[in-house]
Amino acid sequence: MSQTQVLIVGAGPSGLVLALWLNRIGVDVRIVDTTQGPGTTSRALVVQARTLELYRQLDLATPVIEQGYPIGAFNIWTEGEHRARIELGAIGAGLTPYPFLQIFPQDRHERLLVARLEAAGVRVERECALEHFEEDGDGIVAQLRDVPGNTERVEARYIAGCDGARSTVRKLIGVDFPGGTYRQVFYVADIEGESPALNGELNLDLDEADLLAVFAMGPGGHGRLVGTVRDERAGHADTLQFSDVSQRAIDNLLISVHKLNWFSTYHVHHRVAEHFRRGHAFLVGDAGHIHSPAGGQGMNTGIGDAINLAWKLAAVLQGRAPDLLLDSYEAERLPFARRLVETTDRVFGFLSANGPVAEIVRTGLAPRLMPLLAKLPVTREYLFRTISQTVLHYRHAPLNSGTAGRIRGGDRLPWIAYEGGDNFAPLPLPAWQMHVYGHAKPDIQAWCDAHRVLLRSYPWNERCAHAGLAHDAVYLLRPDTYVGLAAGSPSVHVLDAYLRDNALTL
Repeated sequence: MSQTQVLIVGAGPSGLVLALWLNRIGVDVRIVDTTQGPGTTSRALVVQARTLELYRQLDLATPVIEQGYPIGAFNIWTEGEHRARIELGAIGAGLTPYPFLQIFPQDRHERLLVARLEAAGVRVERECALEHFEEDGDGIVAQLRDVPGNTERVEARYIAGCDGARSTVRKLIGVDFPGGTYRQVFYVADIEGESPALNGELNLDLDEADLLAVFAMGPGGHGRLVGTVRDERAGHADTLQFSDVSQRAIDNLLISVHKLNWFSTYHVHHRVAEHFRRGHAFLVGDAGHIHSPAGGQGMNTGIGDAINLAWKLAAVLQGRAPDLLLDSYEAERLPFARRLVETTDRVFGFLSANGPVAEIVRTGLAPRLMPLLAKLPVTREYLFRTISQTVLHYRHAPLNSGTAGRIRGGDRLPWIAYEGGDNFAPLPLPAWQMHVYGHAKPDIQAWCDAHRVLLRSYPWNERCAHAGLAHDAVYLLRPDTYVGLAAGSPSVHVLDAYLRDNALTL
């Protein structure tokens, strides 16, 4: 029987990021997948700012930006005419080092992650399926089967189901997956051609209740069409061809298609698992939550799941925290997944609503009102924070506590730019760190030295005050850079109490 610390089932972005993060912190992992190789088609296109912030900790943000493509503007079309252009650009300026919307298709994304894993000495074991597993004392024993039919038993402390909407891990642990299925069939087409809508920007046709969007894949007429159908064609999704849906793109967005690289159809569900943990098993990404692609949230949420779980697994496996810490994974990620499904349902419902009133709102009012609202700074900031996931917090989870200024335990640390750098500079390895904006007291420095926690002191300025930070307060950051403890009146006693209450050894 072979052994590993964490067995990861599924090598999509969530599983690959989980493996990368665990490997970087020194955890032994195996990752298996039933496919022959990384995906060659992409449903997920957008990498959000919060993902890029987290990727910076693993030196992944730069290649995603270099190999991807930012969306400069959002265009609305109706009745075959361009109705409105909403400038995006650096819509999140001052909020993050990545104040834009970044296109980086999932197929390229997976290849990048696989290459990084292989460089770290971890190989994805392809065409290998999980048959079953059982709890065995302080871990699990799983049975794997390859294509020729060879079986292998693997002993692991924990198993992570990153195996998608039809998750074998979820079924084996008996967790319900309530929700429903959208009646529309979604399609994706990778094309090359000519059109005013193939302009390197995002274009959305609001003529009909069926969605049609064109995403830029780079200059030169390369684009990705994402759409839905709900009429009789939806009943024959398996035989649906690009010719069945292309006429609308040709007529409404004036697209002349020179080449179709690939075409894919799929059904979309809106479901959230009732639990993300059961014993030594965890659900990550689509295995735990699936929803409409509205807003480009799915892949990013799965990556957030993986990073949230990774540092906690490492802490427990390395004896720096009790197993109880792992309960905070569900406590933090499950409520967010539920809110996300509700939000994407509402957005998709607006885009796909039927009836004369919905049509008037979508084709008449929306093209007029959206550009006006998008010029308001408060609207732009709200939209960016929501879509980019920089607004996500864990304030109500038990692991996080304290308040300093407007920042509370569980918040994402505000980004502050300084001449020649910023306060998001990564550590050599993801780990706990202490931030002070102003001056740290000598006893705080001594406490950090004793616990081998890096103390970073940053000059106080108006940007700190505007962001809600408190002068001379301490912010103890978790390895995922969320605030674990915010202390406006810092003392060694407060820090010791935080570690004691959570049974943590940093």
